[in-house]
Amino acid sequence: MYNIKTITKDLFWVGANDRRIALFESVYPVPTGVSYNSYLLKDEKTVLLDTVDKSVNHQFFENIEHILNGRNLDYLVINHMEPDHCAEIGTIISKYPDVKIVCNAKTQTMIAQFFELNLPDNQWHIVKEGDILETGSHKLTFVFAPMVHWPEVMVTYDITDKILFSADAFGSFGAIDGNIFADEVDFDLRYMDEARRYYTNIVGKYGPQVQALLKKASDIEIEIICPLHGYVWRKDLTKFIDKYQKWSTYEPEEKSVLIAYASVYGNTQNCAEILATKLSELGVKNIKMYDVSTVHPSYIVSDAFKYSHIIFASTTYNMGIFVNMEILLHDITAHNLQNRKIAVIENGSWAPVSGNLMTEIISKWKNTEIIGNKLQLKSSLKNLQEKELENLAKEIVNSL
Repeated sequence: MYNIKTITKDLFWVGANDRRIALFESVYPVPTGVSYNSYLLKDEKTVLLDTVDKSVNHQFFENIEHILNGRNLDYLVINHMEPDHCAEIGTIISKYPDVKIVCNAKTQTMIAQFFELNLPDNQWHIVKEGDILETGSHKLTFVFAPMVHWPEVMVTYDITDKILFSADAFGSFGAIDGNIFADEVDFDLRYMDEARRYYTNIVGKYGPQVQALLKKASDIEIEIICPLHGYVWRKDLTKFIDKYQKWSTYEPEEKSVLIAYASVYGNTQNCAEILATKLSELGVKNIKMYDVSTVHPSYIVSDAFKYSHIIFASTTYNMGIFVNMEILLHDITAHNLQNRKIAVIENGSWAPVSGNLMTEIISKWKNTEIIGNKLQLKSSLKNLQEKELENLAKEIVNSL
């Protein structure tokens, strides 16, 4: 049985949800699943924009067959070659052997890496940036977006209806719960955190490349954004675009404090908890705390992009940084976070060294400042250190 969603009078969502998936890309927890979005334009020519992951192919093909209703598929546009969007290219060609493959030259090379298709030259429609494909009443043009977040990525723009098919940009973790449009749900409450976690972990490293795409997009009039994951945007587009502007320039959304701690027996946690209280007493709101041993790094990376100030508190472990804290710091480094203010707390019973080692990693982050003196615990926080803790809290608040 088909499950389609109408975007416009002749454009349909033909994707599917995977609610059983545990880890997206075998890395990121997706407790509410993920959607794989594909769109079918039913004009004088029929156009499928991207396919789906193989895990949902049955629903996908039922949807396509219902919309086509016996018609042939004329074009398959491939915006992005990641397997969660291109897995069914081979099956599409086997079901619709006359379909023309619309892609750029880099995509064509990647197709050969994933599939052995041996298509004739006239079945390829290789596009350059700015080329136009006329399908009847619609005109599609193509905007290249290299490294957002693969080198072959392009986005497709429907000139007629002012629709941007944005590939992996403007996507979100989470399955689609019936509604297809972001304005049909409380997106800020239910999905914005997952949209941020999706962006920061999947695309976050490539801020300059996202900026380049946003600049190109600013020159065209967009009324609808159709991403490859998550909800379709038809209202308040500037709100979501503004989030991408902040995320891609590493500008904090929240002038507040994120505290990430690694604690074996609770003493480092206790120090972090007391510091959080002192920050609150000094008027800081929306403080966020994470135990790096119980929370997946992707959630902390996401909030590291959100918050202006971060406190890292770690015990020393095997003469190094506690393992989960070290993983987190390297993960944040890999995602190119910058423009932050950082405070460091270390603990160690006989040789506390985690603070210097954390600082060494953090020093690689662009435009990032270490606030105050490193706070050192030897096994536990002592009453004599209360003033030192208060001074650190004041320095953090003064820099907000």
